[in-house]
Amino acid sequence: MYRKAYKKLLEWKSSGSRKPLLLLGARQVGKTWLMMEFGKNEYENVVYINCDTEVLTKDLFLKDYDIRRLLLGFQAISGESIEEHKTLIILDEIQEAPRGIHSLKYFCENAPGYHIVAAGSLLGVTLSQKEPFPVGKVDMLKIYPMDFEEFLYALNQKPLCDILSESDYGLAEALSVKFTELLYHYYFVGGMPEVVKLFVNNGDLNGVRSLQEAIIEAYRNDISKHISKTESIRIGQVISSLPSQLAKENKKFIYGVAKKGGRAADFELAIQWLVDAGLVYKVCRVNKVAMPLKFYEDITAFKLFFLDIGLLCCMAKVPASTILINNDALSEYKGMVAEEYVAQQLSAAGIDLYYWSNDNSPAELDFVVQLGNEVCPIEVKASTNVRGKSIAQFVKENPGKRGLRYSMLGYKNQGWIINYPLYAVPFSLNNYGD
Repeated sequence: MYRKAYKKLLEWKSSGSRKPLLLLGARQVGKTWLMMEFGKNEYENVVYINCDTEVLTKDLFLKDYDIRRLLLGFQAISGESIEEHKTLIILDEIQEAPRGIHSLKYFCENAPGYHIVAAGSLLGVTLSQKEPFPVGKVDMLKIYPMDFEEFLYALNQKPLCDILSESDYGLAEALSVKFTELLYHYYFVGGMPEVVKLFVNNGDLNGVRSLQEAIIEAYRNDISKHISKTESIRIGQVISSLPSQLAKENKKFIYGVAKKGGRAADFELAIQWLVDAGLVYKVCRVNKVAMPLKFYEDITAFKLFFLDIGLLCCMAKVPASTILINNDALSEYKGMVAEEYVAQQLSAAGIDLYYWSNDNSPAELDFVVQLGNEVCPIEVKASTNVRGKSIAQFVKENPGKRGLRYSMLGYKNQGWIINYPLYAVPFSLNNYGD
C-alpha cells in the first residue's frame, strides 16, 4: 500500500541530525503498518514492542534511563538482537509505558546510533496533558488517513495519478467520468487504510460501512477509557453533531447544536481533546486575510471537520446509492461532503486551514491558507454551479491576489482564479503561483 509518509521516513533515516521519531495520528490511520513496512524494507531487523499489551513495559522505564539496560530489555521482550544503524526499534502505544516518551531524550543525547520510532493512538492527548515531553530531542511526523491520491494507488490507478501529477488536465478532462466515479467511491469509502483494503479486496459496500461503524465505536471506547464520564458524554455530543453542523450553509460550529443551551464553557475541553487525539480538524476564522494568518486568528469562531470523509458519511448515515449512483440526491449535504473532502486533503498535505467570514454580511471564504509567502483564498463548490460573489469580491478588493476554486468543473485558469476539479485537490497546490 502506497503511503506518502514513507518518503518522510526515508528522509528521517538518512538525516545526519536524526532523532527518535514520534508518529502522531488518530487510531487506525495506519501508523503501525507504516512503521513495520518501513522496518521490514529498510533495516536488517525490527524490534517491535507494543507498550499497551506487553506488561513488562509498565516498569521498564521507571528505574532509570540507562541505555544499555533499556536495550537489553527491548531484546529480552522482543527476542530480537539490536545493532546500531541496522535495527529499527518500534515502540507502539508508547503513551501506555510510564516515562517511555521521556526516555527518548536519553536515546537522542547518549545513543544517537539507535533508530527508534514511537507511536500511539492517543499520543497527542498524552503529550498535551501529563507526560514530560523531551523538547528538542525528538522528531515528529503526523499521519493522516489516506488522501485521494493514495486511494487511487490502492486501486491500481497509478496511470491516473500520473496524469494529474503531470498537470495534463486536457487528458484528465477526457477521463473526467472515470475520475468522478472514483472520487465518489472515495466519498463513501474514505481513507482509513483497513477500510480501503477491504474495499479493494472485495468491493463489499456493506462490509465497508460495518467496518466504519466499528472504527467509530472504537473511538468512543477509547474516549470512555481515558476521560471522565461527564467529559466523555460531551465529546460524544460534539462528534454526533458534526454532520448537522457541516450541513448548515454557515458551517461555523454552534454549541447549541451539540446540546440545547450549550455554551463554550461546556465544550472547550471536549473539543480540545478531539483535536489532540487527531479526530477532528479545527479550522478557525481569521479577522483579516493577510500574512501571517496566525496573527489574525479568531479562536471564538471555528469549523470542525471529522478526520475522514468516509467516517463522516457513515455517521450521517448517507446511503451508498446516494453517493455512488445518484449524487444529486445529496442536496444540502453536497456542501458538507465537498468541504469535508477538501479539508481532509489539505490537512493531509500539512497545510494549516483557516476561513474568513464577515458577521455583517453573508460573505465568506470557505478556506484561507498560507502557501509560501502568499495568502490563498479557496472556494469549494460541490457541483458545476460555481456562482458565488465572496471570492470574486475578495480578489477585486485585493489586487495581485489569486484564488483557488475546487468544483466539478474541469481545469480552467481565469487569471484571477484557477478552477481545479475536486478530484485534483491533492495534486493542485504544487502549481499555485505558476
